[in-house]
Amino acid sequence: MDKLKLFLKTSLLGGVVVILPVAILVSVTVWVFNLITGWISPLTRLLTKDLQLNEFIAESFSIILILATCFFVGMLVRTRLGDLLYRLVETRILKLAPGYSMIKDTVLQLFGNRKDSPFSSVALAQIFCNSTLVTCFVTDTHDDGSFTVFVPTGPNPTSGLIYHLEGKYVHPVAVPVQDAMRSVISCGAGSGKLLKEYPLNAGTDNGTG
Repeated sequence: MDKLKLFLKTSLLGGVVVILPVAILVSVTVWVFNLITGWISPLTRLLTKDLQLNEFIAESFSIILILATCFFVGMLVRTRLGDLLYRLVETRILKLAPGYSMIKDTVLQLFGNRKDSPFSSVALAQIFCNSTLVTCFVTDTHDDGSFTVFVPTGPNPTSGLIYHLEGKYVHPVAVPVQDAMRSVISCGAGSGKLLKEYPLNAGTDNGTG
């Protein structure tokens, strides 16, 4: 009887482990699709009414149009005039919106590789001055050798805490920012890459030894 219960339990859990991630992925995909189609619904209604297009075709055309617009804007900001206009709008308007800078930096690290971002350097920090390590991003360095770091909270990397630490408590690791960000979003999964680099730096970085 015990073996039967164990068999049923392990089989059930095994099925949950397989099905649940797929179900979550499908649910998130459907949610994102519904969100996007909600945003473009005015354009979709215009296309279905004026051009007599099928609703699915109209939604697909609208998404393609949005992607084309993103591409055009990307090409525009690569020009000197476009970059000047973008920086003007960002400085005068967008950066006044709470959370804009943090969201932008997060998106850049997930989809880009901007070296001047505040999240350009990954580190493991001893925020309690003991053996406890936290994943963080170095956001500023100071003349006395100390660091300012941002410690994000998983799974939302746009929120977290700011610490000012002596250099001996901050250990930069040679790990891509994208990998560290994914680890934060997945609540620590994939942190092995960071910890693997830590012993290489713990005894030599920032004057420790």
